[in-house]
This record gives sequence, C-alpha cells and structure tokens, in this order.
Amino acid sequence: MSSYDFMRHFADTWGLVFLAAFFVAVVLFVFRPGSRKQYADAAQIPFKDEKKDD
Repeated sequence: MSSYDFMRHFADTWGLVFLAAFFVAVVLFVFRPGSRKQYADAAQIPFKDEKKDD
C-alpha cells in the first residue's frame, strides 16, 4: 500500500469521523443552555458607544 492510498483511506474514514464529531461539538457549544445572554451582549457591542444626535 502506497502512502497516498494510506492517507486517502485515513482521510476517508477517520477524517470524516473527526470532522463530524467536531461539528456536533461546536453546535452543542453554541446552543448550550444559558448562552443566550452572552450572545445577546456580544450582539450589542457595536452599539454601546453610539451617541444620540437630538
């Protein structure tokens, strides 16, 4: 078995498993309970130093 065949087989199997597990972990991290306030605060950062022109 050449090194190309070995690396392709590795990427086709374990690479796919690793990337799928990483994706699931990121989705679970983003939608974890209690993170709504943190994301709401981060969404308001651009508007914190805005001054009203009345």
